Amino acid sequence: MAENTEVIVVGGGYAGVMAANRLTQRDDVTVTLINPRPSFVHRVRLHQLVGGTDDAVVDYRDVLGERVRLVVDTVTRIGVAEGNVALASGGTVDYDYLVYAVGSGSADPGVPGAAEFAYPVATLEEAGRLRPVLDAAPASAAVTVVGAGPTGIETAAELAEAGHAVTLVCGGVLGPYLHARGRRSVAGHLAGLGVTVLDGPGTKVTAVTRDAVELGDGRRLPSGVTIWTAGFGVPDLAVRSGLSTDALGRLLTDETLTSVDDIRIVAAGDSAAPSGLPLRMSCQAAMPLGARAADTVLSRIAGERPSPLKQAFTAQCVSLGRRVGIFQFARNDVAVWLHIDGRPGARLKEAVCKGIIKHMADEAGKPGSYSLHRVAGRAKRRQQLQDGRGAEPATAGRTAQ
Repeated sequence: MAENTEVIVVGGGYAGVMAANRLTQRDDVTVTLINPRPSFVHRVRLHQLVGGTDDAVVDYRDVLGERVRLVVDTVTRIGVAEGNVALASGGTVDYDYLVYAVGSGSADPGVPGAAEFAYPVATLEEAGRLRPVLDAAPASAAVTVVGAGPTGIETAAELAEAGHAVTLVCGGVLGPYLHARGRRSVAGHLAGLGVTVLDGPGTKVTAVTRDAVELGDGRRLPSGVTIWTAGFGVPDLAVRSGLSTDALGRLLTDETLTSVDDIRIVAAGDSAAPSGLPLRMSCQAAMPLGARAADTVLSRIAGERPSPLKQAFTAQCVSLGRRVGIFQFARNDVAVWLHIDGRPGARLKEAVCKGIIKHMADEAGKPGSYSLHRVAGRAKRRQQLQDGRGAEPATAGRTAQ
């Protein structure tokens, strides 16, 4: 291998930026970040873009280290045997190591009419297309938000606060991650904003038309604008490149985030499936995974054994408009009774959003300073693997370093 090590990071989201910045700890490593957009998308603010209170983008100069080369392009294929990536603009870029951090986007709804008549909001472009539609809609137009996870709750609250008549269709439970106490708090705040919440087994959406949403219990809800927030999918780059993936298309890795096919490829963020037991798709997981992926690459360059994944989920925060929020505490990624709501909850959520950018900027300025990926969190995961909830992938077929 040449004295200088070329590392490509595919994807410039939370995981990719964290990994790219951290990799610059070594002077003999050249880092190239390839991303289809020229600006960083602050995804946890996309609901604010929809509501008109934030543009949800940050200049890469504010979060990316000076030694990271940014290439605005799309990777169309990873040439595993060749050790390069093909770009949509033409040509290839060689690598010694590759960090696969392509993130996630909207999933195929699989519901008649949803792809045609409902607006997803999982990407900057999707949220941007929805914004003028909402602006042009009459004030009295019924807005239906499908999906009651954090994205659905935040979008519904943001639009209701802006004066829209919003119905939130849960398709089951409101805020499945929340503790019952936290769920009651969220329901109360949504009611205060005027959001109609439809939950329970009969609220699964069975069809979407131009002006209505049909539910499993037979109800037909008039809807001038339908927004789809249920479910996430991942890009199919790994599949198209012949790499092993799980059923959703996430890259299969071991506990060091190394591909089961090639020791030179390491995954991070929503597009990674370590040991077939992927973490919950979230910014909260993405940045630590990005740091862990970078550490794995740096360990291999140094001839050291990489450390296994550690991950601890201790909370989830959800905004309910600009003035109210909830900070739901958790233990081992299971919500507990304790939560902070109201204005303090909103301030905590805003602090988290700002803190995300600060973590990346700090890592850009001082590579290696981020440490949240090292906190205790291995015990539960080890138990899950032992219980058969994930399987340690075989490594016999890997390409040698």
